[in-house]
Amino acid sequence: MSQKEPGFSELLAAARHSAVHLEMRDSYGVGDEAEDFENWQRTGQRDVDPASAYWAPWVDLIRGTVARGVVVRRARVVSEPVTEYIRYEHAGTVVNLHAGEQVRWLPRRQASDIALPGNDCWVFDEEIVLFNHFTGEGSWSEPDWEVRSEPAVAALASAAFEAVWERGIPHEKYSV
Repeated sequence: MSQKEPGFSELLAAARHSAVHLEMRDSYGVGDEAEDFENWQRTGQRDVDPASAYWAPWVDLIRGTVARGVVVRRARVVSEPVTEYIRYEHAGTVVNLHAGEQVRWLPRRQASDIALPGNDCWVFDEEIVLFNHFTGEGSWSEPDWEVRSEPAVAALASAAFEAVWERGIPHEKYSV
């Protein structure tokens, strides 16, 4: 990957009608969440203040994107019973919804017949895919993303997301 490739923010800013995120890991270990996750494990309290320093940049970004008319959806494929990390994500999803995202959850056993990409990804306007790369422990790996625009790759990632979305359970109805 060349560092000249656009990153997430640039691709989201260029999106015209849709930005969808497919998440398929049961835990992540990315640095920007580590402190919040550790606090949640210790106290059982999750930061769900959309104006907090932790959430405000994301909320502002998504609100601005949705205000431009871009539909932002997130689908999570999860093992059940869920991991502690998924409980943590579930507890914070109210902020994603507040920002304007739509979120659904799909138990992994209901995804066995869906052709899924090998990595989590964002798909922009069904044309450009940003694959996220993680280590086995869930930290960002180098390079941490890969942008692909081949029609077959975009079609696979878009079809996978839509299949998961169709079967997914809206956040408000999914309990962990």
